[in-house]
Amino acid sequence: MTDTRLPSPIASTVPFDRDGVHHGFLRLPYSRDDSAWGSIMIPLTVVRNGDGPTALLTGGNHGDEYEGPIVLFDLARTLAAEHVRGRVIIVPAMNYPAFQAATRTSPIDRGNMNRTFPGRPDGTVTEKIADYFQRTLLPMADIVLDFHSGGRTLDFIPFAAAHVLPDKAQEERSFAAVAAFGAPYALRMVEIDARGMYDSAAEEMGKIFVTTELGGGGTSSARTVSIARRGVLNVLRHAGIVPGPVEAAPTQWLDMPGDDSFLFAEQAGLLEPCVDLQAAVAAGQVLARIHTMDRTGAAPVELRARRDGILIARHFPGLVKPGDCVAVIGVPA
Repeated sequence: MTDTRLPSPIASTVPFDRDGVHHGFLRLPYSRDDSAWGSIMIPLTVVRNGDGPTALLTGGNHGDEYEGPIVLFDLARTLAAEHVRGRVIIVPAMNYPAFQAATRTSPIDRGNMNRTFPGRPDGTVTEKIADYFQRTLLPMADIVLDFHSGGRTLDFIPFAAAHVLPDKAQEERSFAAVAAFGAPYALRMVEIDARGMYDSAAEEMGKIFVTTELGGGGTSSARTVSIARRGVLNVLRHAGIVPGPVEAAPTQWLDMPGDDSFLFAEQAGLLEPCVDLQAAVAAGQVLARIHTMDRTGAAPVELRARRDGILIARHFPGLVKPGDCVAVIGVPA
C-alpha cells in the first residue's frame, strides 16, 4: 500500500500564493532512454489578485479532447490579474503525455487519468499526476471546471453537467454553476462507474464540480469552441472571480438517470446509425444496426432504445467491438 505521506515528486515552477500572472510548469521527473534526468513539463498558469475564491480549470484529462485545451491555453494568455478577484489555476492539458500523443490514455503507462484518482506519489506517471491534483491542487480550489468531449470514439451533443450527489446543498451549488456555464444542454448525471474519477475526488472534498461534453470525433468545431469559451468566463463570473454578468443562453435540462440510458454493442461489426444526435427517441426504437463484415446475406443486429428521451451521444467510428458504447439517451427534465 502506498504511503500517502510521501511527498509528491512534482514541483511547480510558479508560485500559487503571489499576486500577478505566472506562466510555468508542473515538472515531473521522468527518466527515459532519451533523457536520463528528464522531466515531463505540464503547462500551468496561475493568475492571482488578492483574497477571493479559487477556480481550478482543467482540460486534456483525456488527450484526444480539444475544446478544453484550446480555450484554456487562450485564457492563460489573455486573463489579466487586474480582472481577477481571488485566484485562477489553469492546467490546459492534465494528462500531458496523452495530449502530446493525441490519445485518450497516456502512451507512457496507458493510464486513463479519469480512472486513476486518488493516484500515488510513488506510482506510474499518470498516478503521480493524479496524486498531485488530489493532494495539492484540489484542496486549493473552491470550484473546479474540467472540460471533456467525446474524443476519437464518441460524439456528444454539447452539454455541461454535474452529478447527482448525496449532499443536496453541494449538488444545488454545482447545478447552479452548470446553469451559469450556459451550454445548449445541461445534464444531471449518474455515472455507471464513478470509481477513480477526478469528478469524484473533487466532489468528495465538497468542491463545486462542473464538467462538459462538447462534441467529439477527435476534433473540435467553431461552435463547440465558442460554447467552451463563453462557458468558462460565465463560470468565473458566477463564482465572483471575474467581473461582469453571466451571459445568458437558452439551456435544455436533461437527466441521465442510470444504466438504461446506455446501449452497448455485444458483437463486432459495421455500425449503421439509425438516429442522429438530438433526435427524440422512444423505448423500443431501433437506434443502430450492426452488420456482419465476414459474409453477405446475414441480417444485421438491431440495437433498440431502452427508454424514451433524446439521443445525446453516439459511437463515432464506423466499426464497433463487443462492449463499445453505441448510444446514450438523456431524459428531458
